[in-house]
Amino acid sequence: MTPPSLSYDAALAEGHALYPGTRIGKPGRAKTYWTTIAAMRFLRLRLAVDVTGSEHVAPGAAILVGNHVSAMDPVVAVMSHWWRVTAFAKVEVFENRGAIFFRLMGQIPLRRGDEASTKWALDMARRTLDEGGKVGLYPEGTRSPDKCTMHRLHRRVLIPVLLTSPDVPVHAITTVYEGKRRGRQRVTVRISPRLDVDARSMDAEVLTQTVTQALVELGDLPYEHAFARNVKAARDLDGTRA
Repeated sequence: MTPPSLSYDAALAEGHALYPGTRIGKPGRAKTYWTTIAAMRFLRLRLAVDVTGSEHVAPGAAILVGNHVSAMDPVVAVMSHWWRVTAFAKVEVFENRGAIFFRLMGQIPLRRGDEASTKWALDMARRTLDEGGKVGLYPEGTRSPDKCTMHRLHRRVLIPVLLTSPDVPVHAITTVYEGKRRGRQRVTVRISPRLDVDARSMDAEVLTQTVTQALVELGDLPYEHAFARNVKAARDLDGTRA
């Protein structure tokens, strides 16, 4: 990997300049991460989480690519493990009442459609991987409107992360919500073995197809070749017309 050109403190200052007035914490390095993970285990009082495949993920750096069904996806993915997982989150969540959670977890803010923000966020992700942490990606971008269908993946973050860290193991991780058991939400999390992806020899199309197929097969998910945000917008429009 090519090492980042700036020190972490300089890169963090750049992030503050990108998001003036927004408290972004310390992406990838939050000292409060482990305390927050421990506290999240109390969520087991409300969630019955069944995880399979954890043994596939070795200590050290890894890229975890998940389907996006709920805002709880990153939480249920890590609450059963002592992994440091740093995920991308739209900057708007750092500006609302739940912002403290994302700062405590050291997540990476990203402004959609902004080139400078994207470049900075990718740099922070690379630093996390270089330091042996794990990066979580949810390239559908928008949560599945019907809470189950897998949608077309965006490449803006997925492909650059794979290209800049070609030696880091990539795993698919699916989350499926299945009603309640004894008053608790049932959640099934499945984690794949290391995916057979080679960012040095595969082009963006093949990489995307490989990851998509792995997610669909792992979670036994229906698939629609359309971006979730477009599907949601169409459904909202139909509802307005009705």
